[in-house]
Amino acid sequence: MHIDILTIFPEMFEGPFKHSILKRAQEKGLASIDLINIRDYAIDKHKRVDDYQYGGGSGMVMMIEPIARCIDHLKEKRAYDEIIYMSPDGILFNQKIANQLSAFKNILILCGHYKGIDERIRATYITREISIGDYVLSGGELGAAVVADAVIRLIPGVLNDETSALSDSFQDNLISSPVYTRPAEFRGMKVPDVLLSGNDKAIAQWRFDQSVERTRERRPGLLDEQ
Repeated sequence: MHIDILTIFPEMFEGPFKHSILKRAQEKGLASIDLINIRDYAIDKHKRVDDYQYGGGSGMVMMIEPIARCIDHLKEKRAYDEIIYMSPDGILFNQKIANQLSAFKNILILCGHYKGIDERIRATYITREISIGDYVLSGGELGAAVVADAVIRLIPGVLNDETSALSDSFQDNLISSPVYTRPAEFRGMKVPDVLLSGNDKAIAQWRFDQSVERTRERRPGLLDEQ
């Protein structure tokens, strides 16, 4: 998988993409991520990418020319399965969308800033708009990092144990069951006996029952989606 991320602050991604699972995925050649600075496609020597909005009002708008030039240039090199715009009014990102995106070969993610991007970019280039929550961030970079992380970890071979992703929360609209490790007892708190029994069938049933109960308590809406 290849992901191009269009941003005016590429340095914001240095931490997330150079550590842990995302770093290993790139080292294994299973995923590649390019950070493209939109300012490199500005139309003036000052590398300006924003301007006042027509009709008045507070806040600047990202200009159409730099973004269009950038996307046009990238589309000459590869065909994109999705061109995503990170936006607070996009579809709420979830595990189902992450699963869908993980099957694609090429993805482009556009990070907005200020009051957003010129609407003509959304109408012309964008195939999917995604939000990571009902709140507003300073820009789309943090959201893009979240999407990239959630998607790349699903690619076969990225995780050391490929079955791990299948048991993550939300894969089947359930929250994961409680997990424990050594020691079996700590300050009087004991690991449930069933997990020490060696009975795989009983353990699987316990984990499922716990997932259902925890989901019912904490995220009951997920059960309605099943």
